[in-house]
Amino acid sequence: MDTILSSDGTPIAYRRRGEGPPVVLVGGALSTAGTDEPLARLLAPHFEVVTYDRRGRGGSGEGGPYAVEREIEDLAAVAAAAGGRPAVFGSGAGGALVLEAAAAGLPADRLAVYEPPYAPGPAGLLFRADRTARLDRLLAGGDRAGAVELFLTVSGVPASTVARMRRAPLWRNLESVAHTLAYDEALLGDGSVPADRLAAVGARTLVVCGGFSPVAARSATLLLARALPRGRHRTLTGQTGEPAPQAVAPVLAEFFGRDAYARQAS
Repeated sequence: MDTILSSDGTPIAYRRRGEGPPVVLVGGALSTAGTDEPLARLLAPHFEVVTYDRRGRGGSGEGGPYAVEREIEDLAAVAAAAGGRPAVFGSGAGGALVLEAAAAGLPADRLAVYEPPYAPGPAGLLFRADRTARLDRLLAGGDRAGAVELFLTVSGVPASTVARMRRAPLWRNLESVAHTLAYDEALLGDGSVPADRLAAVGARTLVVCGGFSPVAARSATLLLARALPRGRHRTLTGQTGEPAPQAVAPVLAEFFGRDAYARQAS
C-alpha cells in the first residue's frame, strides 16, 4: 500500500488497482481497505479503483482526538491522490462520510452510497442514543470484544453467528478497530438525516438499499435520496445491508461510467 499525509500530518494508507477513470471506495464500520477488495477487483477492468484504511485502521495513523473534519480531510487527500474528480462510493457509515465530505466541498461529480445507517424518527433517535451510550461505556472500560459484539448484534447478526465469529481468526482483526466504532457514532450524530447540510451536495448521487433490508433502513434511504438536490434511489432485489459485490459492481459501473459498462455488457 502507498501512504499519503492528511492535512494534520496523519499517514493514510491506500491501494490502487486497475486503469481508467478514478473511483474511491470508502468502507463502513469495522472495515479496512481489504474489506473492499472484492468490489475493487470487479470494478478494476473499467476504473482505477482506490481503497484506503480509514483513520485509526490498518496501515493508517490515529492522529489526535477524533473529529469528523479530520476524516473529511483524509478522504480529500485520498481523492487528490486518485487524481481529477473521482467518483466516490461509500457503504454503511462510509456512505455518511462521503456525504459529509461532499457537503464540505469534496470535488466529485458522482457519488453513490449504500445504506448509510441513519435512523430518523423518534424511535430511531432513541435507539441510536442508547447504542452510542452503551458503546461509549464498553470502550471506556477497554472492552473491545464487548463493543464489537454489541455493534454486530444490534445490526441484526444472530447471537449464534457472533459466537462463532468470536472463535474465528477474524475476531482479532475486528477487535483491533473496535475503537473506531465511536468515530462512526460521531460521524452519524443523533442519527437523523442531515438535510440542511446535504442541500449543499451538488454531485449526482445514487442512494442504494437492499430489497431484503429492514423496512427502517430502506425508508431511511428514501428520505436521504429526497434530501439530496440531485439524488436518485435504487433498490437491489435480494440484497441485505451487506450486499454481494457482484450485485453492487454493475450498478456502480453503470452509474459512474455508462460507456465502459456498456462495452463490457456487449
